[in-house]
Amino acid sequence: MATIIQQFLGPDGRFAELLEGYEHRESQIAMAEAVHEALIRGGKLVVEAGTGTGKTMAYLLPALLMNERVIISTGTRNLQDQIFEKDLPLIERALGRPIRATVMKGLTNYLCLRRTDEFLMSAAAEEPASKSKLPLVERFMAETKTGDRAELRDLPEDDPLWAHLVSGTETRIGPRCSYYEDCYITRMRREAEESELIIVNHHLFFADLSMRLGRAGTGIIPDHDTVIFDEAHQIEDIATLFFGVQVSRARADRLHRDATRAAQTRGGELLVEAGVRSILDDLKAKAQSFFASLPRPTEGRRINFDPNSIRGELRDAYLAFDTSLEALESHASLRAIESEAFAQIARRAGSLRDDLAQILDSGDGPRVAWVARERDSVSLGASPLEIGPTLETYLFDALHAAVLTSATLSVAGDLQFIAERLGVRGGSELILPSPFDYPNQAGLYIASDLPEPRDPDYLDAAAGEVKRLIDITRGGAFVLTTSYRVMNFLRQELADALPYPLLIQGEAPKSELLDRFREAGNAVLFATSSFWEGVDMPGDALRLVILDKLPFGAPDDPLLQARGRRIEERGESAFKKLSLPGAALSLKQGFGRLIRSSKDRGIVAILDPRLLKKGYGRVLLRSLPPASRLSSFSEIEAFWGMRS
Repeated sequence: MATIIQQFLGPDGRFAELLEGYEHRESQIAMAEAVHEALIRGGKLVVEAGTGTGKTMAYLLPALLMNERVIISTGTRNLQDQIFEKDLPLIERALGRPIRATVMKGLTNYLCLRRTDEFLMSAAAEEPASKSKLPLVERFMAETKTGDRAELRDLPEDDPLWAHLVSGTETRIGPRCSYYEDCYITRMRREAEESELIIVNHHLFFADLSMRLGRAGTGIIPDHDTVIFDEAHQIEDIATLFFGVQVSRARADRLHRDATRAAQTRGGELLVEAGVRSILDDLKAKAQSFFASLPRPTEGRRINFDPNSIRGELRDAYLAFDTSLEALESHASLRAIESEAFAQIARRAGSLRDDLAQILDSGDGPRVAWVARERDSVSLGASPLEIGPTLETYLFDALHAAVLTSATLSVAGDLQFIAERLGVRGGSELILPSPFDYPNQAGLYIASDLPEPRDPDYLDAAAGEVKRLIDITRGGAFVLTTSYRVMNFLRQELADALPYPLLIQGEAPKSELLDRFREAGNAVLFATSSFWEGVDMPGDALRLVILDKLPFGAPDDPLLQARGRRIEERGESAFKKLSLPGAALSLKQGFGRLIRSSKDRGIVAILDPRLLKKGYGRVLLRSLPPASRLSSFSEIEAFWGMRS
């Protein structure tokens, strides 16, 4: 007798009736059966489901058969939208009933009515750059029911105007706000309270969890005891972010901007005597001085910061910055009775002072302090050394059921690494291979004759290899690097040598770059780590993925170093227990950009001879899909020529 899962996903099931040409997948049914059992029985389930398994449907269907609230936490907002807009309507048809579902995104995705009104009354609204775009916002407000930034398509994704209007954990007031009843966040939460399925992303989920365990004591997501995590390989980094502390130049600038707005009329005149102007000017100057005094890593990197060594110019700059924050906190507290805006400025100034103090007190604790730089903003932070014990105690042990899934969780066929890192103990495990025909669909070329990446001649040799590979496929390539330096070098070196549209990360928003790549059909995209995963490009537009070198974590990353030292103190190898498994998962993600459907065909080229020459290369190769191994350019050309 067919199980309830088979009645939907089997060869004669409900989906076969609804979808013409439906082909059932045994791996999808196996995953759905395991998820269904875990949700009923309780406990933890870790599932690696290879690309093409159909894992989204394999967890959505069991979740909706429960008739109880289930949280789906995804890796990206795009996947949230895909589930809500494409997958749920199909399941509704299969179930023959409506589904009560809500998408909850991070607060920064929603327009804040209070902040928008404050902005419209401020001098900033009169500035030409903002004033010309306000009609777009006003039309958006007249039409939207959700306040979701995604609906404001005519405003560029990176337009600074949105920062003046957006909600956020720093600026949200809650029930005390006079806009509370009409607030888009309030509406979203109330809708979620009535939903059987709540679709969030990892950033919101762990922000919510940290709020529940912190001073707030409550979160935004309604109470729940069953969670399914998709793209679970991202959890450690995201949870580490939200259970750490971070202050940045951008955060200080936002505080200064909002404090200035609170004290301004529409014409820009300060409502109080020169004392406030002095406080604000002092805050701006002291913040600039403090962040300028910090070590300055290269863009996209973080370096160690020893809180015990703060002295001299940096100590003076910190004390001056703290004093300026204290002055703003004190002044805003005295004026809090005038408006909630001043009360909030006081809280934010105090919170920034507290976070700075926590970072500087982390030298001897279970946290690692660091300095990082993204674009023009320098950040100072402290991250927990290990996140697994926290997640085990406060998340997984507190839930009735938790399912963790991704296409990349195992290392050489073993799920132990991810389970240990995330604190998932005593759960069930399942590895399901991809249904794709990798030997025929994908060729794997490893550049064995290149110098090793540390060799001074490596980059020039790699550039030549990239050109030869792209010439074979006539474009249609992702060139994915492990650093901005290599990305920029290769793009510059090959600018005149490749007769194809060349795109580079940073010249436009990610979604726009991918649209251009898809439309061109023969483009070459140069990008770094953010394109190694979460990019879905089925079809002929992408037929070559080039990875510059094995994606080991930066050896000078302070968190990786500290975690490695802890492993070594236990008498184990940090390389084998941490660095190698991490590289294996990242390498699988990079490889996974190529084959996204049963019709895709192409080549993955790894320009790092260590994969063949070092003993650890066997572990990495066993972690990759079983593509055809290509050892020379003649073999690449032959494989490419076999395309049907």
